[in-house]
Formats: sequence, structure tokens, C-alpha cells
Amino acid sequence: MRTVEEHLAACLAAVSPLAPVDLPLLDALDCVLAEDVVATGSLPAFDGSAMDGYAVRHGDVASASVDTPVSLPVVADLPAGVREVAPLAAGAAARIMTGAPVPPGATAVVPVEDTDGGVATVLVRRAVREGLHVRRAGEDVRPGTTLVSAGTRLSARQIALLAAVGRERARVLPAPRVAVLSTGSELVDPGRPAGFGQVVDANSTALTAAARDVGAHATRVGIVDDDPQRLLAVLEGQLSGADVLITSGGVSAGAYDVVKEVLSRLGTVEFHRVAMQPGMPQGLGLLTRGPHSVPIFTLPGNPVSAYVSFEVFVRPALRRMLGEAELHRPTVVATATQGWSSPPGKRQFTRAVVSSDDDGRLRVRPASGPGSHLVFGLAGANALAVTGEDTTSVEPGDVVRCMLLERGRR
Repeated sequence: MRTVEEHLAACLAAVSPLAPVDLPLLDALDCVLAEDVVATGSLPAFDGSAMDGYAVRHGDVASASVDTPVSLPVVADLPAGVREVAPLAAGAAARIMTGAPVPPGATAVVPVEDTDGGVATVLVRRAVREGLHVRRAGEDVRPGTTLVSAGTRLSARQIALLAAVGRERARVLPAPRVAVLSTGSELVDPGRPAGFGQVVDANSTALTAAARDVGAHATRVGIVDDDPQRLLAVLEGQLSGADVLITSGGVSAGAYDVVKEVLSRLGTVEFHRVAMQPGMPQGLGLLTRGPHSVPIFTLPGNPVSAYVSFEVFVRPALRRMLGEAELHRPTVVATATQGWSSPPGKRQFTRAVVSSDDDGRLRVRPASGPGSHLVFGLAGANALAVTGEDTTSVEPGDVVRCMLLERGRR
């Protein structure tokens, strides 16, 4: 029986980041940057006005006040976008709009509200200090500045910076394409009535949603019944369009566990028992046909087992493919408010609710019973309480490590 660490190491070794691609900025949103982006110019590119007002030499209006305004001739009118700007002579002013280039020689901008708003001449009613309301060239970014470092997941803020310096594309690690399917002749799609002996397939929907939540482009292939040839045909049909395959069901020791039957014959997928609960039966390997070789994760069929297996093994692997530095969910320690049992020799991942009391201390309690079919409790959980292989029970007051099931990829 494998340990959790051994199987996780095998899962991570089976994947690697995809080859970088150049994408338009909007398409690169939420992707991980594959290279440092270094500024080739200044931002702002020129000295510009931060206000609507008048560009002046600050010494010319040093004596200005409401009672003794200074009158200056207005020698230019500078809207935003003006391409040619003449130097400003001493004793003159230029009417200027926000974003327009400040003329050479001008040292400050007087806001229009501190003037009479004149067009031919202007009365300045307040003195200004040097540099007031002037956005200096390069005060934000200078040439050679690293704008965004490789490994950064691009948010709207970084996209804004790259656009501001004139970049229209970014070289990023693409999101992996993930195909998800469930196996079992007893399964029916959500929205269809389930007859006696049938079960609504929650796994493929849940695992597709979980993969998308990581940042992958995940597709729900749907249900494949317990027909080895049909399963093999569906898997091979996904090879050209997927970077990762995920299946659920058919990996135990039952007579109709077709995933194990089909993939064992290919010689590229291995099946193991992992010392954990839930999620003991696991499969991992490469599915290869011709030039296409795709990692495949075969997860158990019970819905809680499938979800926990995804969190422990598949989610870190997908984050590695995405180029993320931190592969795992954040963890906290919390004090148990009630007890539960844990199987000897296995690491248990208990669906749990972590909350804080009035003094800020974290508490944890089970969200449901231990059955791997109990999805109502899974939906109400916000954490997995992790107990070690040597632990057989948790008592009230015990401190437990908890994996937080926070939504999102951060």
C-alpha cells in the first residue's frame, strides 16, 4: 500500500508545465507569466499635467494670492493628445488639460479653480510650488524596470500595467485542457430520472467544476457504461484534444471495474491502494496512442472519495501544470469541538467545518458521517480535517490540521 506522500509524488512527476504561448493580453488574464517583462521605455513617457489648469513657471506666481492675483498672458492652449509643444517663456502661461504634455520651461500647473479661467490672460490667485500637479516622465516606471516577474498569475492589475507600457501580448503558460468522465452502467445524467438501481452521476460534474476552479479548461465528457471497448474508444477519442484525463469509478476490485481492466492492458497505467480514507483505490499513468501521450488520473467512484482524491492528488498536479509556485491548499490548525474515529494505518480526510469563536480561536467539527457517499455533508464542509496514520480517534480539545477548501486558485 502506498503512502499519500508516495502517490502525490508520483502524480506530480507525471505532469509538467505546458509549453509557453503568446496570447493577447485579455486572453492571458489569469494565466501564469512565463518570462519576466522588462520596461523598454518610461511611464509616463513625458511630463504631463495632472490637472486642468495653467502651466507656469512657479517663480512667476510666487506672490499670487486671492487679494493680489498675478496676471499672465496665455500663449498656448494644450489639450490632451497634442503632438507639438513649444517651450514656455518666462512670464507666460499655457492653458493645459489633464494628460497633456507640460511645455518645456514650465515647472508647475495651477489648477483652473485657483484662477479666473481666462483665455487671453489669466489671473492666478494662489502660489504653487515647483512640480505641483506635474506627472514626471518615468516617475512610475523607468527603462529596465521589471514590470511583472515570471511566475506571476496575471490579474487585471498586471494586465493594466502591460497595456499601459504598450504591450499587446504576453508569453504565458497555457491552462491545461482537462477531459472528465465517469464510468458505470448504473449512472444517469443530471436532469434525467433515475430508476431503481440507478444513480445520478455527480462525479463528472463535480470534478469538471473543481478542475475549472483551479484554472484548467475542463470539459465534462459524461458517462461511459461498463463496456471495455466503448471506454477505450472514448478515452482514445480525447487524446488529441486533452492535456489531462480524469476518470472516476471502475478502479476497485469489483467484477465490473472496467477502467482498471482496460488500462491495465495498456501497460502505461498503474493501480495502487493508497493508505487514506476516503479514496484508497487510485490509478495513475500515461495513456498513449501514436504521437499523443496524456497523463490520466483514475479516481474512485464514490463521490466523496473522488472529490477528496482530486483535492489531494489532482489539484496539486494541475497547479504544477499551470506553473503555480504553491501547489497545495492552505492549512490551519483548529481545536476539535467533538470527537470522531479514524482508521488505523490510514490518513483520514474528514469533511469538516472550521469556524472561529469570539476570541478568534479556530474550532473544527465534522460536517457529516464518514460515509463516502454522503455528499450533503461534503457540500456543507469548508475544510478537510487531516488525521495521521497513527491516529485512531480525535477527542474534543485535540488540535487538528485542516486543509481549507477555499474557492478559487490563490
